[in-house]
This record gives sequence, structure tokens and C-alpha cells, in this order.
Amino acid sequence: MGFMDKLFGASKEYPPLNDDDPAVQNLDSLRQPVEKLVSEITDPLEVVPGNETAFFFIGKPPKKFGVAWVGKDGKVVNFKSLVEEKGLSMISLERLSDRLKQVYIEHQEEPRYSTTISDKKIVVTPSETLQNDIKKVIDDTVG
Repeated sequence: MGFMDKLFGASKEYPPLNDDDPAVQNLDSLRQPVEKLVSEITDPLEVVPGNETAFFFIGKPPKKFGVAWVGKDGKVVNFKSLVEEKGLSMISLERLSDRLKQVYIEHQEEPRYSTTISDKKIVVTPSETLQNDIKKVIDDTVG
């Protein structure tokens, strides 16, 4: 453990994601927008890949984090775009964030792996249950 790790806390190491894991195929199907998103973000990332959507926790969930997702149409959605496009209020965003925090906490024991996208090491949580719970919370809020 280096000096900086001791000072700021080491990030947890996860085993590499196997090439034959369905999560790899899900990420590959969204490769271009996923690579673009990953290359634009400097904070730590955790992705929950699904068949049609990849959900990203940005930062350090469950404490301080943001969320973005990439759909099969290649569009990136985040809290800012929800406010601009859907007219979500700050109260609705806070509720959404709180509910996503709770979902994350409920799934903290899910297996996690690491992979590299756009020269950045990210955490992958290939959990269909987590993905479905995230989608439900977003759908319930956004409609």
C-alpha cells in the first residue's frame, strides 16, 4: 500500500471480468456511447450492464454519487438532463437519488469485477436484479 493509498484510502480491488461473461456482450452492444461517457468522467465509475441499458454510478456510492445511463439508442441520460428534458424538480431528484442509494445498499453484496474501458479501470456489477431495481426506481420517478 503506497503513501497516497494510506492517506486517502485504497480503492477496493476486484477480480477481472471474464471475457465470456454476458456483461461483456451487453457493454459491447453499447460500446461507442459507453466509451464516450467513460472517457469524459474523471470520478470512479461502477457500471451495471443490461441488455438494453448500462447504468453508471459515478463517484463513491452509496455516500456521494451521481448516476447516468446509456440506452440502446446511444443517448446518455443523467440527473441534469432529467431536469432539462423531463422538468424534474429538485425534490424529485433528491427522492430519486435517495431511492437509488437504497437500491445500491441493498445490493452491496453482489459480486463485482473490474474491467478497462477507454483506458480507465471501472467496476462492473453484472447483476440482473440490481439492474431491474435501478430501472424500476427510474421508471417510477421519470415515468
